[in-house]
Amino acid sequence: MAAVSDRLPAFPWDKLEPYKKTAAAHADGIVDLSVGTPVDPVPQLIRHALIEAADSPGYPTVWGTVALRDAITGWVRGRLGASTAEHRNVLPVVGSKELVAWLPTQLGLGAGDKVAYPRLAYPTYEVGARLCGAEAVVYDDPTELDPAGVKLLWLNSPSNPTGKVLAKEELVRIVAWAREHGILLFSDECYLELGWEAEPVSVLHDDVCGGSYEGIVAVHSLSKRSNLAGYRAAFVAGDADVLGELLEIRKHGGMMTPAPVQAATVAALGDDAHVEEQRERYAARRAALRTALEAHGFRVEHSEASLYLWVTRDEPCWDTVAHLAGLGILVAPGDFYGEAGARFVRVAFTATDERVEAAVKRLG
Repeated sequence: MAAVSDRLPAFPWDKLEPYKKTAAAHADGIVDLSVGTPVDPVPQLIRHALIEAADSPGYPTVWGTVALRDAITGWVRGRLGASTAEHRNVLPVVGSKELVAWLPTQLGLGAGDKVAYPRLAYPTYEVGARLCGAEAVVYDDPTELDPAGVKLLWLNSPSNPTGKVLAKEELVRIVAWAREHGILLFSDECYLELGWEAEPVSVLHDDVCGGSYEGIVAVHSLSKRSNLAGYRAAFVAGDADVLGELLEIRKHGGMMTPAPVQAATVAALGDDAHVEEQRERYAARRAALRTALEAHGFRVEHSEASLYLWVTRDEPCWDTVAHLAGLGILVAPGDFYGEAGARFVRVAFTATDERVEAAVKRLG
């Protein structure tokens, strides 16, 4: 039973527990800026759609309802600039983390295959490689990789943890390189709607992929844009052959988005007003925290998009975590995301306005 778990790294968040206890002991309570979980209410129109679909006694389908596929394809065309997307180019998934973790396995990868991802990255890319027994390799520029054996290439723009955004020209170059070498490219774009100092672009945009989705797939989530982390609402879009294969595998695995969540997703993708309202909340929190952190002696790097500030005091990240925990503020150490983050911390701005205000006062 331990054979598979032995392939995996230690769960990083467990290491943060002592610092969480320190922060929680603050007289005014903890300000938790570590995980980045949404705290604002689920928009009313989404809740209404969920409730209206609550009487769903039958099994949902893995591919989703026609209404869901219509909503996803419409959003992909309008928001991502993928003008020729059709139903065969989309597939709902049960939250994006599930997809990331199990994708290499579902693609049939294993020993002798390589899964590549950024040097600073969401830890689940590595987990996915380890689960299937593939080799995990990191890169600074994917086009500098030795393509031999690389079967899956992960992009992440905007980046978690750094907030870095890949320019359209970079995406064009990387897509061309991956296609030249027959490497399947998956682009994690879950923070695409949260650009602040740069406008993120999808690999599915006509100007990036040339109107063809061959060899490329984009991953999207409603967790951050619509406060639906608790709903596990996400989808992938792109190469019809790849998604068709995943659909067949996921049918056998019973990986179905619950019917009420499918209805809620339709409502969420059909409304832009709640997305803009949430952006405004995050923009205000981001500005307040950035100003306070810089005044406290931090340097902010990248952070032009996403829900995080990537900051440093030019010291080991765990020293920074301890310092902030002493102020009652909990953040994520940068080495959770790779050795290159060893002198940074990731600061989420997903706390409530009241908690963000408390953090600003403490930093002052």
